[in-house]
Amino acid sequence: MALNLAQLQTQQPARVRTVGTSAELAQRLAALGLRPGREVEVIRRGWLGGPLQLKVGGTEFMLRRSEAALIELVAQPVAATAPSCVARAAT
Repeated sequence: MALNLAQLQTQQPARVRTVGTSAELAQRLAALGLRPGREVEVIRRGWLGGPLQLKVGGTEFMLRRSEAALIELVAQPVAATAPSCVARAAT
């Protein structure tokens, strides 16, 4: 499923497919780790259409939504976590 970075839900992992920004911005984003093939996650969204706080690898940074809309992604399935089992001792 293809979507852009501005549409990505919080805490949903996705992989970068293409970066359709200007060459200068694409170069800056690549220096931060945001380039095709890398996994990206939206940590939080700014109020009233404000910027997105993103995490790529160990790097966190902010990006305007208008620029995020130019970055195409492929959504990754959310890994199901096994339910935690708690052993109870008989008393």
